[in-house]
Amino acid sequence: MKIILLCVMIFFGLLLIYYSILTVSGIYFRQKKQIRKPLNEYPSVAILIPAHNEGIVIRDTLEAMLKLTYPGQMDVYLLDDQSTDDTADIGRVFSSFFKNCHYVQVPDGNPKGKSRVLNYGLSITKSDYFIVYDADNQPNADALKLLVEVAEQTPNAAGAIGYVRTINQEKNLLTRMISIEFQVFQLLMQCGRWALFKTGSLPGTNMLLKRSVIEEVGGYDPYALAEDAELTIRITARDYLLPIVPEAETWEQEPENLKVFIKQRTRWLIGNLYLLEKLFYDPTYWRGKVLYHTGQHLLTYFFFVIMLLFSNVWFVLSLVGVDLPVLTQPLIMIWFLSYMVFSFQVIGSMIFNQNTSAINLIVGMIMYFTYSQIFLILLVRAIYFYSISRLRGKTIAWDKTKRYKEEPVQ
Repeated sequence: MKIILLCVMIFFGLLLIYYSILTVSGIYFRQKKQIRKPLNEYPSVAILIPAHNEGIVIRDTLEAMLKLTYPGQMDVYLLDDQSTDDTADIGRVFSSFFKNCHYVQVPDGNPKGKSRVLNYGLSITKSDYFIVYDADNQPNADALKLLVEVAEQTPNAAGAIGYVRTINQEKNLLTRMISIEFQVFQLLMQCGRWALFKTGSLPGTNMLLKRSVIEEVGGYDPYALAEDAELTIRITARDYLLPIVPEAETWEQEPENLKVFIKQRTRWLIGNLYLLEKLFYDPTYWRGKVLYHTGQHLLTYFFFVIMLLFSNVWFVLSLVGVDLPVLTQPLIMIWFLSYMVFSFQVIGSMIFNQNTSAINLIVGMIMYFTYSQIFLILLVRAIYFYSISRLRGKTIAWDKTKRYKEEPVQ
């Protein structure tokens, strides 16, 4: 048992060092002034917005898209995937008033989901680039221009990745925690990894992609529920880069209750289980930067939860009086350092996102003991549903995240 605990401590220690380096690198990248120049000529861009029953938010989204200040040709495509609410009516009104706004009725088909809709959108457009926004997004006016400039000025870039902010952060405790999680992820996993390894991960929205690259890799996988992570792997396998542009921001909604949050994150985890299964069967994904992405997925979605479970079990056993090996001081030290690193990440992300407040700091400090524990439930739930679907030979249906009526970003 002591040997096992020693291995666990070493693993924890290495993770702490790794994430500490990522944090410092992310902070360095954020505070460093990025040099970019206006382009002599801006390429054409198609904005693709997959939508299914998005009537409650789509008006604000389309208004935000039409406010984008892009010097080149820009066309907005609302891809309506068989909506039964007033999404179509709103889309047609915008299409009739604005010549660069197009309402598109996506034919019914299987499998359901975002990937199939985006593939259809790619088939009916001919722009140099396309950018994907979820139907609840409100990007800043300069977001698209910044992304295109970085993509065009970065050698071998497949596109560029912007930042995602939470528009309903102050709604309740859950939305605050989700917002903080996103801030930390983007500071570490996006800025930190780009600064160190020149790797980026597609976030599913606010992501610009070069059409020729997507055609080269074969478009979207229609069976991938985590289509962004799956496409990231295939793009990286071709040695293309996905540069990070923190200044290119979009604002989106996050789940406002635990039930919606669990459904959304279960879908994400199922999508990553599907991706990991593909990775294990395809040896081309186990080389170079793709290997790093694979390892990062394992760390983020599985090793983290396993270590969390180990910590909880150890704590419970000690409470009920089980005679455990005496390694108390090193274990306490590792736990304390873990919490300190986590706190440093939270505070750093708040500073760079300019939303440091007493309530956010308090919420950030308790997330380690509360919000993180939910991921134990999520992993068990995802493994169960994914295993059942594989045994029955059925495709897991896409589960749309609930939207809420929000005031537009000013």
